[in-house]
Amino acid sequence: MPIFEKPPLETLTPAKERWTPLYLEHGRIEVDDSSVKWIGADKTVLRIPVATVSAVMLGPGTTITHAAIKACSDSNTPVCWIGEDGLRFYSFGITPTHDNERARRQSELHSSKQKRTEIARRMFARRFSNVDVSNRSIKELRGMEGKRIKALYVEMGAHYGVTWKGRNYNPNNWDLADNINRAISAANAALYALCSAIICSMGYLPQLGFIHIAGTIPFVFDIADIYKPETTLTAAFHALSLNPDAEEKDVLALLKQRIEEQRLLQKIPKDIEELLK
Repeated sequence: MPIFEKPPLETLTPAKERWTPLYLEHGRIEVDDSSVKWIGADKTVLRIPVATVSAVMLGPGTTITHAAIKACSDSNTPVCWIGEDGLRFYSFGITPTHDNERARRQSELHSSKQKRTEIARRMFARRFSNVDVSNRSIKELRGMEGKRIKALYVEMGAHYGVTWKGRNYNPNNWDLADNINRAISAANAALYALCSAIICSMGYLPQLGFIHIAGTIPFVFDIADIYKPETTLTAAFHALSLNPDAEEKDVLALLKQRIEEQRLLQKIPKDIEELLK
Protein backbone atom coordinates (compact mmCIF):
# COMPACT_ATOMS: atom_id res chain seq x y z
CA MET A 1 0.00 0.00 0.00
CA PRO A 2 1.43 3.45 -0.91
CA ILE A 3 2.46 5.40 2.16
CA PHE A 4 2.31 9.17 2.49
CA GLU A 5 4.93 10.26 4.99
CA LYS A 6 3.53 12.77 7.48
CA PRO A 7 5.52 16.01 7.18
CA PRO A 8 7.00 17.43 10.39
CA LEU A 9 4.71 20.05 11.95
CA GLU A 10 7.34 22.78 11.82
CA THR A 11 7.72 22.35 8.04
CA LEU A 12 4.04 22.91 7.22
CA THR A 13 3.21 26.12 5.38
CA PRO A 14 1.20 28.59 7.52
CA ALA A 15 -2.40 29.03 6.39
CA LYS A 16 -1.86 32.68 5.41
CA GLU A 17 0.94 31.68 3.02
CA ARG A 18 -0.84 28.78 1.31
CA TRP A 19 -2.19 28.71 -2.21
CA THR A 20 -5.83 29.53 -2.94
CA PRO A 21 -8.30 26.61 -2.63
CA LEU A 22 -8.01 23.92 -5.30
CA TYR A 23 -11.31 22.95 -6.96
CA LEU A 24 -11.61 19.51 -8.59
CA GLU A 25 -14.50 17.65 -10.23
CA HIS A 26 -15.05 14.41 -12.16
CA GLY A 27 -12.10 12.34 -11.09
CA ARG A 28 -10.38 10.48 -8.27
CA ILE A 29 -7.87 11.45 -5.59
CA GLU A 30 -5.58 8.77 -4.23
CA VAL A 31 -2.10 8.25 -2.80
CA ASP A 32 0.42 6.90 -5.28
CA ASP A 33 4.21 6.90 -5.20
CA SER A 34 4.10 8.49 -1.73
CA SER A 35 2.24 11.55 -3.01
CA VAL A 36 -1.37 12.63 -3.44
CA LYS A 37 -2.47 12.28 -7.04
CA TRP A 38 -5.50 13.50 -9.00
CA ILE A 39 -6.71 11.29 -11.86
CA GLY A 40 -9.31 13.11 -13.93
CA ALA A 41 -12.09 11.55 -15.98
CA ASP A 42 -10.31 13.04 -19.03
CA LYS A 43 -7.20 11.02 -18.04
CA THR A 44 -5.40 14.08 -16.69
CA VAL A 45 -2.92 13.10 -13.98
CA LEU A 46 -1.80 15.74 -11.49
CA ARG A 47 0.21 15.56 -8.29
CA ILE A 48 -1.33 17.71 -5.55
CA PRO A 49 0.97 19.50 -3.09
CA VAL A 50 -1.55 19.09 -0.25
CA ALA A 51 0.77 20.66 2.31
CA THR A 52 0.76 24.00 0.50
CA VAL A 53 -2.88 24.47 -0.64
CA SER A 54 -5.36 26.21 1.67
CA ALA A 55 -8.15 23.70 0.94
CA VAL A 56 -9.10 20.90 -1.41
CA MET A 57 -12.63 21.48 -2.74
CA LEU A 58 -14.29 18.37 -4.20
CA GLY A 59 -17.02 18.98 -6.75
CA PRO A 60 -19.45 16.57 -8.46
CA GLY A 61 -18.18 13.24 -9.72
CA THR A 62 -15.22 12.96 -7.36
CA THR A 63 -14.05 10.13 -5.17
CA ILE A 64 -11.24 10.13 -2.64
CA THR A 65 -9.47 7.28 -0.90
CA HIS A 66 -8.97 6.88 2.83
CA ALA A 67 -5.21 7.25 2.33
CA ALA A 68 -5.68 10.59 0.53
CA ILE A 69 -7.94 11.93 3.29
CA LYS A 70 -5.32 10.89 5.86
CA ALA A 71 -2.61 12.67 3.86
CA CYS A 72 -4.64 15.89 3.84
CA SER A 73 -5.25 15.55 7.57
CA ASP A 74 -1.54 14.99 8.25
CA SER A 75 -0.84 18.19 6.30
CA ASN A 76 -3.47 20.28 8.14
CA THR A 77 -5.27 20.77 4.83
CA PRO A 78 -9.09 20.88 4.96
CA VAL A 79 -11.29 19.01 2.50
CA CYS A 80 -14.65 20.48 1.46
CA TRP A 81 -17.40 18.63 -0.41
CA ILE A 82 -19.16 21.19 -2.56
CA GLY A 83 -21.43 21.55 -5.59
CA GLU A 84 -20.75 22.38 -9.21
CA ASP A 85 -18.25 25.24 -9.70
CA GLY A 86 -18.06 25.69 -5.92
CA LEU A 87 -21.60 27.07 -5.67
CA ARG A 88 -22.94 24.66 -3.03
CA PHE A 89 -21.44 23.57 0.29
CA TYR A 90 -22.28 20.10 1.62
CA SER A 91 -19.65 19.07 4.14
CA PHE A 92 -16.29 19.99 5.61
CA GLY A 93 -13.36 18.03 7.00
CA ILE A 94 -10.72 19.46 9.32
CA THR A 95 -9.64 23.01 10.00
CA PRO A 96 -6.34 24.11 8.46
CA THR A 97 -4.53 25.30 11.57
CA HIS A 98 -3.32 22.82 14.18
CA ASP A 99 -3.54 25.39 17.00
CA ASN A 100 -7.10 26.69 16.22
CA GLU A 101 -5.77 30.24 16.56
CA ARG A 102 -8.41 31.83 14.35
CA ALA A 103 -11.32 30.07 16.01
CA ARG A 104 -10.06 31.15 19.43
CA ARG A 105 -9.58 34.74 18.27
CA GLN A 106 -13.08 34.84 16.82
CA SER A 107 -14.50 33.40 20.06
CA GLU A 108 -12.67 35.98 22.15
CA LEU A 109 -13.96 38.84 19.99
CA HIS A 110 -17.48 37.44 20.05
CA SER A 111 -17.52 37.03 23.83
CA SER A 112 -16.77 40.73 24.38
CA LYS A 113 -19.82 42.94 23.87
CA GLN A 114 -17.64 45.96 23.11
CA LYS A 115 -15.49 44.16 20.52
CA ARG A 116 -18.52 42.42 19.01
CA THR A 117 -20.15 45.82 18.51
CA GLU A 118 -16.96 47.27 17.02
CA ILE A 119 -16.75 44.47 14.46
CA ALA A 120 -20.44 44.78 13.60
CA ARG A 121 -19.89 48.50 12.96
CA ARG A 122 -16.93 47.71 10.70
CA MET A 123 -19.19 45.42 8.70
CA PHE A 124 -21.86 48.10 8.43
CA ALA A 125 -19.25 50.69 7.46
CA ARG A 126 -18.62 48.69 4.29
CA ARG A 127 -22.30 49.17 3.40
CA PHE A 128 -22.43 52.86 4.31
CA SER A 129 -19.18 54.33 3.07
CA ASN A 130 -20.42 57.93 3.46
CA VAL A 131 -21.95 57.52 6.94
CA ASP A 132 -20.21 57.73 10.31
CA VAL A 133 -21.37 54.53 12.03
CA SER A 134 -19.24 54.92 15.16
CA ASN A 135 -22.01 56.49 17.25
CA ARG A 136 -24.96 54.51 15.92
CA SER A 137 -26.46 51.52 17.70
CA ILE A 138 -26.51 48.10 16.05
CA LYS A 139 -30.32 48.19 16.08
CA GLU A 140 -30.29 51.51 14.24
CA LEU A 141 -27.76 50.21 11.71
CA ARG A 142 -29.87 47.10 11.09
CA GLY A 143 -32.82 49.36 10.33
CA MET A 144 -30.70 51.44 7.95
CA GLU A 145 -29.51 48.29 6.20
CA GLY A 146 -33.06 47.05 5.76
CA LYS A 147 -34.10 50.31 4.13
CA ARG A 148 -31.00 50.32 1.92
CA ILE A 149 -31.69 46.82 0.61
CA LYS A 150 -35.36 47.58 -0.07
CA ALA A 151 -34.37 50.66 -2.04
CA LEU A 152 -31.73 48.63 -3.89
CA TYR A 153 -34.33 46.06 -4.98
CA VAL A 154 -36.50 48.82 -6.42
CA GLU A 155 -33.52 50.49 -8.11
CA MET A 156 -32.34 47.26 -9.72
CA GLY A 157 -35.84 46.40 -10.88
CA ALA A 158 -36.06 49.74 -12.66
CA HIS A 159 -32.52 49.47 -14.05
CA TYR A 160 -32.98 45.96 -15.48
CA GLY A 161 -36.65 46.34 -16.42
CA VAL A 162 -37.78 43.58 -14.05
CA THR A 163 -41.07 43.91 -12.19
CA TRP A 164 -40.44 44.06 -8.44
CA LYS A 165 -43.29 43.51 -5.99
CA GLY A 166 -41.23 42.97 -2.84
CA ARG A 167 -39.15 40.23 -1.21
CA ASN A 168 -41.55 37.35 -0.71
CA TYR A 169 -40.75 33.65 -0.82
CA ASN A 170 -41.30 30.40 1.07
CA PRO A 171 -38.32 28.00 0.99
CA ASN A 172 -40.72 25.10 1.51
CA ASN A 173 -42.96 26.09 -1.40
CA TRP A 174 -41.19 27.74 -4.32
CA ASP A 175 -44.41 27.95 -6.30
CA LEU A 176 -45.58 30.80 -4.06
CA ALA A 177 -42.66 33.03 -5.14
CA ASP A 178 -42.32 34.85 -8.43
CA ASN A 179 -39.33 34.30 -10.73
CA ILE A 180 -37.22 37.17 -9.44
CA ASN A 181 -37.62 36.07 -5.81
CA ARG A 182 -36.63 32.52 -6.73
CA ALA A 183 -33.63 33.85 -8.67
CA ILE A 184 -32.44 35.94 -5.71
CA SER A 185 -32.86 33.02 -3.30
CA ALA A 186 -30.90 30.65 -5.56
CA ALA A 187 -28.08 33.16 -5.98
CA ASN A 188 -27.95 33.91 -2.24
CA ALA A 189 -27.78 30.19 -1.40
CA ALA A 190 -24.83 29.83 -3.75
CA LEU A 191 -23.02 32.80 -2.20
CA TYR A 192 -23.63 31.38 1.29
CA ALA A 193 -22.05 28.14 0.14
CA LEU A 194 -18.98 29.91 -1.21
CA CYS A 195 -18.58 31.96 1.98
CA SER A 196 -19.04 28.83 4.12
CA ALA A 197 -16.27 27.05 2.24
CA ILE A 198 -13.88 30.00 2.62
CA ILE A 199 -14.69 30.59 6.30
CA CYS A 200 -14.23 26.93 7.18
CA SER A 201 -11.04 26.59 5.13
CA MET A 202 -9.57 29.54 7.05
CA GLY A 203 -10.38 27.96 10.40
CA TYR A 204 -13.15 30.35 11.50
CA LEU A 205 -16.50 29.36 12.99
CA PRO A 206 -19.65 29.85 10.89
CA GLN A 207 -21.76 29.70 14.06
CA LEU A 208 -20.40 32.90 15.67
CA GLY A 209 -21.85 35.97 13.96
CA PHE A 210 -21.47 39.64 14.88
CA ILE A 211 -24.52 41.15 13.19
CA HIS A 212 -26.62 38.03 12.70
CA ILE A 213 -27.37 35.76 15.64
CA ALA A 214 -30.04 33.23 14.64
CA GLY A 215 -29.51 30.08 12.59
CA THR A 216 -26.52 27.78 12.31
CA ILE A 217 -24.31 30.01 10.10
CA PRO A 218 -24.74 33.64 11.23
CA PHE A 219 -21.11 34.52 10.49
CA VAL A 220 -21.66 33.34 6.91
CA PHE A 221 -24.62 35.72 6.64
CA ASP A 222 -22.47 38.54 8.07
CA ILE A 223 -19.83 38.07 5.39
CA ALA A 224 -22.08 37.26 2.44
CA ASP A 225 -24.25 40.35 2.95
CA ILE A 226 -21.26 42.56 2.20
CA TYR A 227 -21.05 41.28 -1.38
CA LYS A 228 -24.69 40.71 -2.36
CA PRO A 229 -25.30 44.02 -4.19
CA GLU A 230 -22.44 43.40 -6.64
CA THR A 231 -22.97 39.64 -6.99
CA THR A 232 -26.24 37.86 -6.21
CA LEU A 233 -28.63 40.77 -6.78
CA THR A 234 -27.10 41.89 -10.06
CA ALA A 235 -26.92 38.28 -11.28
CA ALA A 236 -30.58 37.62 -10.42
CA PHE A 237 -31.97 40.81 -11.96
CA HIS A 238 -29.72 40.54 -15.01
CA ALA A 239 -30.78 36.93 -15.64
CA LEU A 240 -34.48 37.86 -15.48
CA SER A 241 -33.92 40.83 -17.79
CA LEU A 242 -32.46 38.48 -20.40
CA ASN A 243 -35.13 35.83 -19.93
CA PRO A 244 -38.21 36.29 -17.69
CA ASP A 245 -38.34 32.50 -17.32
CA ALA A 246 -34.64 32.08 -16.49
CA GLU A 247 -33.77 28.94 -14.55
CA GLU A 248 -31.44 28.55 -11.58
CA LYS A 249 -28.54 27.47 -13.80
CA ASP A 250 -28.85 30.71 -15.79
CA VAL A 251 -28.70 32.80 -12.61
CA LEU A 252 -25.73 30.83 -11.25
CA ALA A 253 -23.83 31.21 -14.53
CA LEU A 254 -24.05 35.00 -14.22
CA LEU A 255 -23.24 34.82 -10.51
CA LYS A 256 -20.11 32.78 -11.20
CA GLN A 257 -19.05 35.41 -13.73
CA ARG A 258 -19.46 38.19 -11.16
CA ILE A 259 -17.63 36.20 -8.49
CA GLU A 260 -14.69 35.86 -10.85
CA GLU A 261 -14.83 39.52 -11.88
CA GLN A 262 -14.90 40.61 -8.23
CA ARG A 263 -12.10 38.11 -7.40
CA LEU A 264 -14.03 37.05 -4.30
CA LEU A 265 -11.88 33.98 -3.60
CA GLN A 266 -8.95 36.34 -3.09
CA LYS A 267 -10.94 39.22 -1.59
CA ILE A 268 -13.07 37.50 1.08
CA PRO A 269 -10.16 36.03 3.12
CA LYS A 270 -8.43 39.44 3.20
CA ASP A 271 -11.65 41.19 4.21
CA ILE A 272 -12.33 38.71 7.01
CA GLU A 273 -8.85 39.23 8.43
CA GLU A 274 -9.34 43.00 8.27
CA LEU A 275 -12.74 42.84 9.95
CA LEU A 276 -11.54 40.61 12.79
CA LYS A 277 -8.25 42.37 13.46
